Amino acid sequence: MATPTEKNHNKHLDLLHDYKIHLVKYIEALERIDKQSEFAKEWNKSTIRERREEIQIIDKILKNLIRF
Repeated sequence: MATPTEKNHNKHLDLLHDYKIHLVKYIEALERIDKQSEFAKEWNKSTIRERREEIQIIDKILKNLIRF
């Protein structure tokens, strides 16, 4: 049986994972827009790069926390 602390820990891991999935979908949507417009491609370039870096950080956090 999980303790309240473990449940809270798992809940936050789930939220972090859900946020990662949201970022992946957001990047995919931006890339679809980029294919339609050259202006949008330049506009979204930095946003996409920043979100990919954020996903890498989330992956590191998730991998390290799951080890506990």
